[in-house]
Amino acid sequence: MIEPFDIEIGETVYAVFPEEDEIYTIFKDGIEYVKIQKDTEGIWLKLDPETEMPTFGSDEEINNIGKAIILYQENGGGDEEDEDEEEFE
Repeated sequence: MIEPFDIEIGETVYAVFPEEDEIYTIFKDGIEYVKIQKDTEGIWLKLDPETEMPTFGSDEEINNIGKAIILYQENGGGDEEDEDEEEFE
């Protein structure tokens, strides 16, 4: 299981809680904000809060959150091994 992590977009910090099937619960200002799911490489979908079914339509904030998630994962996602190496340097 992937551990929760934070991403920052502009001055806003989002807490990201990964779930199964590339679904992520996003918290904004300490409150559950939205659930999102990756559709294609650059497109992310907001999930309906009641049914958890994808809602189709372009949402720039959701896509930016998704892009930040991908960048976080590509950069090792705060890999603890890297943090340990820094402690020994």
